[in-house]
Amino acid sequence: MSDETEKGLKSPLRRQLLMGMAAIPALAMMPRPSFGAGPATSAVNTTGLAVTDSEVTVGILHSVTGTMAISETGSVQAEKLAIEQINASGGVLGRKIKYIQEDGASDWPTFAEKAKKLLVNDKCAAVMGCWTSASRKAVLPVFEQYNGMLYYPTFYEGLEQSKNVIYTGQEATQQIIAGLDWVNKTKGAKTFYLLGSDYIWPRTSNKIARKHIEGHLQGAKVVGEEYFPLGHTQFNSVINKIKLTKPDVIYAIIVGGSNVAFYKQLKAAGIDMSKQTLLTISVTEDEIDGIGGENIAGAYACMKYFQSLDNANNKAFVSEFKKMWGEKTVIGDVTQAAYLGPWLWKLTVEKAGSFDVDKIAAASPGIEFKGAPEGYVRIHENHHLWSKTRVGRAKADGQYELIYETADLVEPDPFPKGYQ
Repeated sequence: MSDETEKGLKSPLRRQLLMGMAAIPALAMMPRPSFGAGPATSAVNTTGLAVTDSEVTVGILHSVTGTMAISETGSVQAEKLAIEQINASGGVLGRKIKYIQEDGASDWPTFAEKAKKLLVNDKCAAVMGCWTSASRKAVLPVFEQYNGMLYYPTFYEGLEQSKNVIYTGQEATQQIIAGLDWVNKTKGAKTFYLLGSDYIWPRTSNKIARKHIEGHLQGAKVVGEEYFPLGHTQFNSVINKIKLTKPDVIYAIIVGGSNVAFYKQLKAAGIDMSKQTLLTISVTEDEIDGIGGENIAGAYACMKYFQSLDNANNKAFVSEFKKMWGEKTVIGDVTQAAYLGPWLWKLTVEKAGSFDVDKIAAASPGIEFKGAPEGYVRIHENHHLWSKTRVGRAKADGQYELIYETADLVEPDPFPKGYQ
């Protein structure tokens, strides 16, 4: 890990969480409801899950160490906030949510091992977890074999659907294709240089991006495409190629701590983002917290959520998040999508009248969360969410300025015709 990456991870608030010394939640001071008045456990738990008359256990599985901690720490914070709020409002079917947290440690086999522990040993009724597609692919066979339910928060490449997963982030048609259409139309972009970290999500996403650029954007072409190992910190060679190629758009899908080095080196090389269009689908406010707003100001991001969204749900969410985790914390797209997980699970359990995973899977389509910070979400039959597409421009203060959003929710289509 580079010095820049370590510096980004070692701000006081992030270090506090990573050391397991999270701030005392403001909600902890609220009067607590009494638990145990819900329906009989025998009626709502027929498959041996960790459910008692007064408690139900869920799992939290994210990287709080390694190169992905810069991205996943916010997900842990958001899930704990949601659980705290749900418990303060009476829990789920009269039961308090208890959580068991495991560290995937930015290592895919570790994610699979910890997922098995949460399902087999701990009997968790649901798990909120993963960030990278590599970690999700590693745990998916475990969730399907042991019939667990995963709430997965990250925007991803699509091309997947499982009874055992609720995908609370966006898939390719809602983010990749929509973002490319926007930059082509508004910037007249014709040439694209594709960059990514070297694993499933960036490679598959750029495969979809290339097909869209070359097959659907008239006269457009890809002029370069390169990948880098997770944790990579030396980008000067590709930056020199970009300067020589002069693409209309740098399309960047670099993840985790590598972003700190990449954007600092871009700026040091004299690439001015007020003149050079850069569109990312991987840098949220969480990553900018480590990158430094001054190093990425002017870049564009296509996502469904920005901390700066001006709606009542989001204002309340941001306020509660900062009360729990500190005024200097920031909230990115995946953090918000992670917050949706416990709430959607609660609403589904209550609709199903049961914690049983098969009943949760069957009851999920049509579930609405009107309190979502992004505005409103609804679960599709394919277990993805209807959501809006938005584009923001990074500012020096570390926030995004919203400059575009779809008028309506975009239907999720994880298997778009012609892109597989």
